[in-house]
Amino acid sequence: MAETPPEKHTIDPCNGFCSQTTTFHSLRPPVPLPPPTMPLSLSSYTLSLLQHSSTSTTTPFLIDFATGRRLLYSDFLRQTKSLSLSLQASFPSLSKNDVALILSPTSLHLPVLHFSLLSLGITISPANPLSTQSELTHLIRLSNPVIAFATTTSSHNLPFSLPLGTVLLDSPEFESMISDSVIESDCKPNRVVNVNQSDSAAILYSSGTTGRVKGVELTHRNFIALIAGIHHQSRIEIEENAAAAEPAVSLMILPLFHVFGFFMMIAAAAMGETLVLMERFDFEGMLRAVEEYKVNYMPVSPPLVVALAKSEVAAKYNLTSLRLLGCGGAPLGKEVSQRFTAKFPNVEIVQGYGLTETGGGATGMTGPDESKQFGSVGRLAENMEAKIVDPTTGAALPAAQRGELWLRGPTVMKGYVGDDEATAATLDQEGWLKTGDLCYFDSHGFLYIVDRLKELIKYKAYQVPPVELEQLLQSNPEIADAAVIPYPDEEAGQIPMAFVVRKPGSNISEAQIIDFIARQVAPYKKIRRVAFINSIPKSPAGKILRRELTNHALSGASSRL
Repeated sequence: MAETPPEKHTIDPCNGFCSQTTTFHSLRPPVPLPPPTMPLSLSSYTLSLLQHSSTSTTTPFLIDFATGRRLLYSDFLRQTKSLSLSLQASFPSLSKNDVALILSPTSLHLPVLHFSLLSLGITISPANPLSTQSELTHLIRLSNPVIAFATTTSSHNLPFSLPLGTVLLDSPEFESMISDSVIESDCKPNRVVNVNQSDSAAILYSSGTTGRVKGVELTHRNFIALIAGIHHQSRIEIEENAAAAEPAVSLMILPLFHVFGFFMMIAAAAMGETLVLMERFDFEGMLRAVEEYKVNYMPVSPPLVVALAKSEVAAKYNLTSLRLLGCGGAPLGKEVSQRFTAKFPNVEIVQGYGLTETGGGATGMTGPDESKQFGSVGRLAENMEAKIVDPTTGAALPAAQRGELWLRGPTVMKGYVGDDEATAATLDQEGWLKTGDLCYFDSHGFLYIVDRLKELIKYKAYQVPPVELEQLLQSNPEIADAAVIPYPDEEAGQIPMAFVVRKPGSNISEAQIIDFIARQVAPYKKIRRVAFINSIPKSPAGKILRRELTNHALSGASSRL
């Protein structure tokens, strides 16, 4: 629970810092939220915003890129209602606060399923459909689901049966559950479900890039606060830009089981937008989708911005409809941003920062002026507070000083399911979330991510941020992608080691790469070891899986990657 903000005169109007509380406050006007005690589900809140939009029920909500199938808003609303009635009739013991495991690739059925379960107070728990049985066993032990929703293919990975079994989304039975005949049969719900905002809406799984995967428990209130902020800002932009009156078309290339994809899908429904879905990411397929459906907006990760900036294929497609990229997941370097802007001058990149633990949101950019703050991830979102804390002394620091970022606000998670120890280590008693990210705010309130604290390379007495070196490597025209990890060294403790993906046709050598970096950084930051690989292992959100690279480097397997 955020404390009452101090008097305005104690807050620096340029960066939001209050010297009395050593807290950074959002520079954006607060967004009103529903009273916290008011019964309200995320789906009900989202659909209430949709009703007040100018979107027609005949507007497509979802388009499957692979098949061209469309789901109009009118169809979506009917199917959601039908599924809710069917679930109550078919599973009378399925109760509010039960957990449903969802194991499916992106499809037209998933948003219907999400909205239906949320309206019934069922906690959704979407997981990667490619998860192994061992991985799913761990997730199931954390979240304790009573029912699973899967596809014919993904259901084979379930390690054992759940109490209420598994519903197959690609079966005739599920098609009948979402059909109009359910409503026409006048099937009455078994019970009225009052969902509280404090109830759990979703258990989303952290990427596990620095440790074992955790189940992040997020409430309806967490997502309502997030969607309220996005909706408020979008309304302002529409009022300022008459050309934005037409429903936007977004391309969803992120999986819906990831927090970024999940909340962007919810936000699209709240705004009455059209969402083009891709089950499997394909770079050229993405370009075709932008051209065919006149896509205006895409949520992306930094590696995709790098690929677009360096791509020669993109020139074959008409991308003139594209106006905005929302970039998150990792910091985007200044050089890459400038190269992208030079190639696509009419496309604005707005960067943001968030964690699964904050529902995916915490900071962001609005408008072209803020988007020019290269290297930044924007300003604090509405209703959010932050501290920059010295990792050694625990002292809260002012602007321009580096420390661990702590966040507090209405989107901060309830905790980690099944892991009280991890929850206590991450959330303090005053509601501050310790992000584990080394950051600083500048004099104008823009946040800059230096690196993960646990990922800093300890070279002798110095700390080397891998992200800084990765951004320099990605600026080299002969390098398609790169990652930097710590490699053990008897004398220095650790040295920076680079994994590099050469651009097709390039023969850049280890010596050339080492020299390229050495000319741009202080001596202690030099890359001292290079391995060439075919691709950098990444999470669905585009985060580099450094542990995987480190394991390969230490096992001597880097040459086989």
